[in-house]
Amino acid sequence: MQTSSAALAERGGNAGAADPIEATAPVAAPALQAPGAAASANGDGPGSFRFYDNRQKYLMFVNTCTEKWAVAERVERELQNIHPKPPAIRVFDAGVGDGTVLTRVLRSMHLRYPTLPFYVVAKEISLEDVRLTLEKTPDRFFEHPSTVLVITNLYYREAPWLNPQSVTAASTLNWHEVALTGTTAREFEKQITGLQPLLAENWGTVVNKATGALGYERPAVLVIYREDHRFLLNSVIPRRGSTRADYDLVIASQPYRLRASLEFKASRVLAPLAKALGPDGRLLVVQSHGGDPGQEILQGVWPGENPFVHDRHQILKAIREVLGSSARSYNFNASPEERALFRHEMHTMPAEIEGSIGTSTLFAAWNAAVYVGQIEDARLEQALASGRYLEVTREVLRRHGGLWFWDEAFGITRRRSF
Repeated sequence: MQTSSAALAERGGNAGAADPIEATAPVAAPALQAPGAAASANGDGPGSFRFYDNRQKYLMFVNTCTEKWAVAERVERELQNIHPKPPAIRVFDAGVGDGTVLTRVLRSMHLRYPTLPFYVVAKEISLEDVRLTLEKTPDRFFEHPSTVLVITNLYYREAPWLNPQSVTAASTLNWHEVALTGTTAREFEKQITGLQPLLAENWGTVVNKATGALGYERPAVLVIYREDHRFLLNSVIPRRGSTRADYDLVIASQPYRLRASLEFKASRVLAPLAKALGPDGRLLVVQSHGGDPGQEILQGVWPGENPFVHDRHQILKAIREVLGSSARSYNFNASPEERALFRHEMHTMPAEIEGSIGTSTLFAAWNAAVYVGQIEDARLEQALASGRYLEVTREVLRRHGGLWFWDEAFGITRRRSF
């Protein structure tokens, strides 16, 4: 569901992956904490929870559920509404995660615009996710050679422009340009794989001692394109210190913690992304909606649990307020329920649900529910000790014949006349 650790710098929490979820024999357990008790309202307190750092939960979720596919299909619908202008189609992914959504979107872009140059910037602070993303790109450079791909660990307020805001950060910016040689995906793959030492050296993170938030140790920008298309892409390749935003499409899938404050979501994440749009540019935001079997599992363990605290209408209103008078430059698109909501599911075979549900299926469903709900590890430990979580999960799976979730999509479009 969540794109990954891309928004860690602004989301907050505790670093490090947790141990595998294990079946625990029922024992006397302390009372379960109230929803959200382990995290601050903004998700940026010194002891707040950083859910997106939990690699095991993340990888298990993305490999057992269809959210990445569903989000990519939703983004694809936006392509018919963009109006690219020379010299390239400009796309910004505000949390590329493992690269599944972006690479699927790039395939769709090639189908629709096979000859136009692509300028694609992907924000990601997680080194592991950068590696996973780059693994998926060699065939993109082969099929669509006029592609410029940029990966950066900068913050939301910096990444669209590839420019750190502080003088200190700007002076230490590691800007690395890679011109791929050869003509085959295998040749590109070998060169991209060879970037691993560079990534390990420059994609470090640090924890802010005052807020507990995760940020980059050193700002980094990695620019990749094909050497044999350098001449064609000369006006597309970004230059250090003189990069513009003006994106035709900005993708923001799960860009913040659900329980983060409304002001935080609007001012620290989405308003800067809206400002990065060019004329006719479109920002698509995807977030979890709730009201699904996943939330039923959560409420079966924690009665009244509702991490889905702000809907699209509230968020769009908050963005308007943050933008102030410049809000007149944008259209805010909440869409009716039947268009805004879309569904993604956990992979299961019918026989798995109809008969005796296996432990592995129960664990996968439980993991998906708590991942989507962003439940803190301290509360999870209490639930595991109670032993009830598997029974609740089993009941929900049987009642619905599987597990699925609702996401909601909403958007902002920059008006052409401004």
